[in-house]
Amino acid sequence: MLVFLKLKPQASHTVTYPLDLTKTRLQLQSEHVSGSSSIDVQRRGMVRTAFGIVEEEGLMKLWQGVTPAIYRHIVYTGCRMSFYEFIRENVLYRDSDGTYAVWKAIVGGLTAGALAQFIASPTDLVKVQMQMEGRLRLEGKPPRVKNTLHAFTKIVHDGGIRSLWKGWVPNVQRAALVNLGDLATYDTAKHLILKHTALQDNYVTHALSSSCSGLIAATMGTPADVVKTRVMNQPVKHGRGLLYKSSFDCLMKTVRMEGFFALYKGFLPIWIRMAPWSLTFWLSYEQIRKRAGTSSF
Repeated sequence: MLVFLKLKPQASHTVTYPLDLTKTRLQLQSEHVSGSSSIDVQRRGMVRTAFGIVEEEGLMKLWQGVTPAIYRHIVYTGCRMSFYEFIRENVLYRDSDGTYAVWKAIVGGLTAGALAQFIASPTDLVKVQMQMEGRLRLEGKPPRVKNTLHAFTKIVHDGGIRSLWKGWVPNVQRAALVNLGDLATYDTAKHLILKHTALQDNYVTHALSSSCSGLIAATMGTPADVVKTRVMNQPVKHGRGLLYKSSFDCLMKTVRMEGFFALYKGFLPIWIRMAPWSLTFWLSYEQIRKRAGTSSF
């Protein structure tokens, strides 16, 4: 199972990574600083953004930042699953009939996602900054980082170890909401299907449950993801962000300058990426648990 948690994210996230890069560019599109004009005046949809990256920067730039993204998912996926199951089995416990109350699934999902993302937050910071290097070059600005190792060392050099957790608050908020949608929804949907229908605990039930979890996770997590991306990407001087004072400040400026639905920029690539990943993950995870002689999730 540990091998699965390490290898599966590498394969699936490498293939779908261009959607993550496109999502990040969309989230920073038309970003405003209070009292000034937009940073990026070009407004593009998902497809035009992706093609624009290829035309202006090259095909391989669609995978810029994939290395820290892989590191992030190895750490994050292993931690979130371990934390959720530990909370479910040893802290909140299942009900006497073997089901797990919705409120317990919500608390477990929020907690597991928050703790896992806090641990993995430095890799997310490096990923976001590397994803924006191509746009900086097109704007005639000097590159910030050369590669993953240089990004880590530069961040620590400029702001100390603590600066690796820049933007951790909206990052943790996003992960908590995503896992509320993913873990809690999958766990709840699966047991409701088993309890109220004639379906068995097999791939059909797992697929139906994962389709619910992917949609809810994308819907709940996108606003926090927009805030996280903008806070992490903003320039810093003396350890302080130059555009936003906090995640709440970023939230309010984004809504005030661009409208409420700016918080859902990048939703489509997030959902397109999350849905098949969620399906692949849960089907594989359930089968591995079965073959390992462990009880169904």
